[in-house]
Amino acid sequence: MSLLSTKPYGFVEGKDNFALDMDALEGSITSKSRMLIVNDLQNPTGAECSPGELKHLADLAVKHDLVVLADEAYFDIRYEGNSASMATLPGMPERTVILQTFSKKFAMTGWRLGATIAPKPIADVIAKLNVNDESCSNHFIQYGAVEGLKGDQKEVEQILAVLKERRDVAVDILNSIEGVRCFRPNATFYLYPNVTDAMKAKGFSAYEELRRTVLHETGVSFCTRLHFGRELPGETHKYVRLAYSGIEVEDIREGLGKLKVFLES
Repeated sequence: MSLLSTKPYGFVEGKDNFALDMDALEGSITSKSRMLIVNDLQNPTGAECSPGELKHLADLAVKHDLVVLADEAYFDIRYEGNSASMATLPGMPERTVILQTFSKKFAMTGWRLGATIAPKPIADVIAKLNVNDESCSNHFIQYGAVEGLKGDQKEVEQILAVLKERRDVAVDILNSIEGVRCFRPNATFYLYPNVTDAMKAKGFSAYEELRRTVLHETGVSFCTRLHFGRELPGETHKYVRLAYSGIEVEDIREGLGKLKVFLES
């Protein structure tokens, strides 16, 4: 029996947001490759694929006969523009497995309700596994989901307005910090600022040294690049990840204000 293995691919900084390292991704595909996992509109970067990137990925999937696992958890958490699904592209409906969740759009985090949308042969296997693993979600969660789908969406719009304000405040403060730069993503509720120069200026060479010192000196807590997998070959820039889904604007101002003072002192 052969063991399944995965090959990671990375992102690089583009003009307005992070972009797929398409050369590295394409170079990692071999005759043994069976699935391409696309985590679009994603944690930690907040990045989304451009139309050109989506088309390139679809072309690769068709060329190499790959099933695509498309994680679209943040599909509806966006502030400008429209999200696009891999499944809408030519040749993709029959080879795309979409993962969706009620956790983000309807703030049902922790209720563990989601869906897999897939071609019938794959969906049948997933259903067989699911019925033996979890049976079904409880009644109150199902009723909540129905209300979310059938409601007037005013609460969803309010959630997005609050998140957008938090994003803008956080991005503006981060970009005012010497040695830090941060994109303003159109989706998700995550920021992934580049802190390479700030770390150098403060004499930090390791992520954990930075994280622990900032926490102890300022009370500000964040994840670092290493919380999302090992660094890839050739990766030289340093990043931290901030989430603004559960923190009020004034707390964002206070916390990032303290971070600014610390990094610039």
